[in-house]
Amino acid sequence: MKLKLIMAALSAVVLSGCASIVNDSNIPVTASFSDGSNGECHFQNKRGAWSADMPGTVLIRRSDDALIYRCETQDGRNTTGSIVSEIEGAKFGASVIFMDLGITDAITDKHRTYQHNIVIPVRKAES
Repeated sequence: MKLKLIMAALSAVVLSGCASIVNDSNIPVTASFSDGSNGECHFQNKRGAWSADMPGTVLIRRSDDALIYRCETQDGRNTTGSIVSEIEGAKFGASVIFMDLGITDAITDKHRTYQHNIVIPVRKAES
């Protein structure tokens, strides 16, 4: 029984990938406003800053901090907020095999991700 458990654990380590090897530095984030309006957003984390027309998709550099957004609709309504950075599952096993123990992933943040599709809340336009 212990042998099967050990084999299963070793298989999990061998089959899981190091994020630095399998992940791109940038991820596409598609964003739109909650009311369907058009506009522009500025995104920022410690790795860089990006702008995008809304609705749209922008390539964002992975980071372990929140992705801050500042947006304005075409009719002048402003909104700000953030998107939490999350850890992608089971990416650390190969780090043990490659003897870096996750250090490379910690430096590059390639094991982190943001939601790929976000809806940015904006208050209703006044009539």
